[in-house]
Amino acid sequence: MAVTPLTLPDRFGAVTTACQDHWMATTSMREALAVGTRPVELAGHNPAARPLAPTKKNRDLRNDLAQMRGLQDRLYAESTADGTRSILLVLQGIDTAGKGGVTEHVVGSFGPIGVQYTAFKAPTEEERAHDFLWRIRKRLPPAGVIGVFDRSHYEDVLIARVHDLVPEDEWRARYDIINDFEAELVAGGTTILKCFLNISFEAQRKRLLARLDNPDKHWKFNEGDLEERARWSDYQSAFSEMLERCNTDVAPWYVVPSDHKKYRNWAIGELLRETLVDLDPQYPQPKLDVAALKERLTPPH
Repeated sequence: MAVTPLTLPDRFGAVTTACQDHWMATTSMREALAVGTRPVELAGHNPAARPLAPTKKNRDLRNDLAQMRGLQDRLYAESTADGTRSILLVLQGIDTAGKGGVTEHVVGSFGPIGVQYTAFKAPTEEERAHDFLWRIRKRLPPAGVIGVFDRSHYEDVLIARVHDLVPEDEWRARYDIINDFEAELVAGGTTILKCFLNISFEAQRKRLLARLDNPDKHWKFNEGDLEERARWSDYQSAFSEMLERCNTDVAPWYVVPSDHKKYRNWAIGELLRETLVDLDPQYPQPKLDVAALKERLTPPH
């Protein structure tokens, strides 16, 4: 779906001329949201920006859902004829960044067949008895499936780092382990789409307050979120290094501005659409004698 790049007004915050020029020069969402040059500093990524968004209001932030559903259907059908390809959508971000919202509004637009969702919580005692990728491998999407990770193996270089759960040399070694693991998945036919949902400190404050203002949302409020919020700068450092160390040619990271929920959902929808278009899955074409089969289904005169 062709869109017109948006010129960002001042209220979206400071954006470098280089970023503006980059966005204006591309119509690819993957190119627009790519991590970019090293070193990676999240301070250089505006969480309120809306690169490539249509110029009209949010009501125009609509993905081509019919095209996406058709492509997903073809990907699943392909697997019934020995196809080996799948997609893994990795969603990372601090609390309230919108991982659940993306799952509901973007992934939820697909049919239930061919989608697998996993939300990774704190590891269980059994999971802690194995290496950190053990529980991840158990939930990898099979052929034909779009798998969604709400949090992922990256928790083991984020939470583990910020809370000193393991020695530094151990969590630092995991960057290379993760890169090797993801290269293995890609070689096996899985396309990995890694999205970091980037929100501002102020946007998180407003979302936490909104949960407190709505009794129906109190169940989603965790006082521990405030303790994590107090470690904001530590998490920003951890996110930045994660994006830099694990941004590879076979499994790149995309930084998705997420202060605006509708834009966030639309942008990730576009990332998925572009990925499916490139995969170009096809329906199997079994050898059927259609005429003979129709004749067998024709009632006798």
